[in-house]
Amino acid sequence: MNSLNVKKGDNVIVLAGQDKGKKGTVISASPKTQTVRVEGVNVVTKHVKPRGPQNPGGIMKEPGNIHVSNVQVICPDCGKPTRVAHAIVDGKKARVCKHCGASLDKQAKAAVKKDKKVAKKAKKEAETAPEAAEAEVSAKKPARKAKKAE
Repeated sequence: MNSLNVKKGDNVIVLAGQDKGKKGTVISASPKTQTVRVEGVNVVTKHVKPRGPQNPGGIMKEPGNIHVSNVQVICPDCGKPTRVAHAIVDGKKARVCKHCGASLDKQAKAAVKKDKKVAKKAKKEAETAPEAAEAEVSAKKPARKAKKAE
């Protein structure tokens, strides 16, 4: 199975074809056929047959497939169309911009933020843990003595 450097949700610019120069968001990516669908690019007309009262037929316009080699990812940080490089960010392989080195993966950015939050939370728990442990121990001891007295 081949993998793509372009993923669903990426902002891309079209490099070749009738829609050259247009920018849009990737709606879907198909690694098997090496194609992507970009919002507002390569719009094709489809004749749809009616399939009941909820699904009336008609002429629908929807984006068609474009070969992945005809699009280039736009870096969210520097705003330039860029080739995708791969680097290890926080122990995970991530897509990065060739120009500025910023991460292109939303999941990687979210994971970094999540890791920071988890580390911060663990630090707070470590600071309050000895106090909480002492409070729990002192709360448990009188309860046991009260049971023995009865």
